[in-house]
Formats: sequence, structure tokens, C-alpha cells
Amino acid sequence: MHQRSAHRSLLVVGSVAFDDIDGPFGLHKDLLGGSASFISRAAAYFTKNVSVVAVIGEDFPAKYLEEMSAQGIDVSGIERAKGDTFHWVGKYADDLATRETIDTRLGVFADFQPKLHDSHKDAQLVLLGNIDPALQLDVLKQVRAPALVATDTMNLWINIKRADLEKVLAKTHTLMLNDEEARLLAGEHNLRKAAAHILKLGPSSVIIKRGDAGALLFHGGGVFAAPAMPLADVQDPTGAGDSFAGGLMGYLAYAGDLSPTTIRTAMIMGSVMGSFAVEKFTVDGIRGLTTARIQQRFDELSELAHFERVRL
Repeated sequence: MHQRSAHRSLLVVGSVAFDDIDGPFGLHKDLLGGSASFISRAAAYFTKNVSVVAVIGEDFPAKYLEEMSAQGIDVSGIERAKGDTFHWVGKYADDLATRETIDTRLGVFADFQPKLHDSHKDAQLVLLGNIDPALQLDVLKQVRAPALVATDTMNLWINIKRADLEKVLAKTHTLMLNDEEARLLAGEHNLRKAAAHILKLGPSSVIIKRGDAGALLFHGGGVFAAPAMPLADVQDPTGAGDSFAGGLMGYLAYAGDLSPTTIRTAMIMGSVMGSFAVEKFTVDGIRGLTTARIQQRFDELSELAHFERVRL
């Protein structure tokens, strides 16, 4: 990857949490998790202009914040509140294709009200992680004039906060969600029809994440498919979608433009970061990567999807 001079600023608003994960590789407790943890770390490989707004409890180790700071991530927007950090407990099926939420302990996240510092309000790229749409709306009222707002959501908010979510979508440029969520939001099983329905709600593009089947980008100019890297060793899919989002948004910040061609390249970079994330538990898969390793996997994905055009 060659150097760019005009990196855009990226603001990430989401959760910083603990995860207990059970599945075919046994029970792993008190893992670092949360959407903002994965997104910011993945994005920081491409730009040193990443800021995080989140809340943590008194029990959250300072070493994780120090690690983020060492990556060049601005953690000044991470508020430490009285109480326990958000904690999610889940169990994966043996094939890792599905998971069940066993317990959700909101802790300090229950009273989270995103407070943006003045420097955060001018962010050019904003990624709203998978949090209550009311909180996403609150952030959108505070930012001044972002060039791109990307939003993630989930089944829970589609089911219980649809009115707020639709207000967010009216102010969203790119919606990211998985195939199950897209079908639920649109009331359509066919993904092309579901995307067409979602685009009418406000976004100019929709990215549908499909796990090990890759991701689809639907926008006014058509459809683009980003493959997933075929991996021999997958241990923990928990942060895959957030790492994908972080790689995508980090690359857009690095590239300095939002052209359709750049967004397609960013989709591939998202797939690269998602592929690293699933190879280990917690954020370990995206710890300590080098530009050379990222470039190598990007080249492998490019080769995987490459074919020659022919005329019959």
C-alpha cells in the first residue's frame, strides 16, 4: 500500500465490552470484546486518525486503553463510569455458523450517553457501531458535517426500536448489516429486493455481510461482491463483522476519497481484516499485524476473485 497524504478522520461510536464465549474450542471467559474494540483496532492499521467514543466500568483494565493509544487511537472519548463494564455471554454451535446469546449484562452501558469532544464533532467519517438507535441519533445530532455516516444494526433494534432506527437510516449514507438482518428489516427474503427496499429508507448504499460467503455492496451503480478468504482454521467469528467494518472505514480514511472504485477496494480490505479476526479469540487475530501481512492477504484475495473477460 502506498502512502497517502490526506487521511480523513474516523470517529467510531460503539461498545467496549467483555465477552464469555463457549463453543467447539471450550469456554473462554472475560475476553476483550465490543464493536468499538474491533473496529478501531482494524481501522488503525490504515490511518492514525481514529477516535473512539464509548463507556467502560471500573473493572476495565487500563492496559487495553494503553494498547489502543499505542496504536495511535484517540481514547479520550472513552468514559470510565461507576459500575461494571458491559458483558456479553454467548455460545456457538459446533460449526460456528450460528450462536445463541446466553446472557447480556449491560452494566454502565445501560446509562451510556455519547458525549463528543469538540474535536470529534468535525469527524469526516463516522461509524455508528451496533448500539441503540436512540444513541446513534444522539451522535448524529452532535457531529457537524461528516462526508460519510456508516451505521451497523442488529435484529434486536429492528424488532423493538424500528422507528428510531428509521430516523437514523434517513441520515445514514451506508448501512451495514448481515443477511438475516437485511431480510428482517426489509421483509424480503431475496437479498437484491431487500437491498432495494432498504435504499428507499435513506442510505445510498447497503453492505450485506454474509459470513464466510463474503459481503455484497448494493448502491445506485449496481452490485459488487467481495469474497471471504477461505480459511483452514477459524476459532472465533465474534468480531468478524466489526473488523470488516473497521478495515473498510480505515481504508476509506486512508484513501481520502469516497469514489465507487475506492469503496470496492475498501470492501476487499474489510474482508482481509475480518479474515484475520476469526483466526483467534478476542482481538488477538488483529493484534500485531504488519503492513506486509495485510498486503499479502489483500493480494491473495485479489487473485482469488480475479478472472479474465472474454468475448464469446
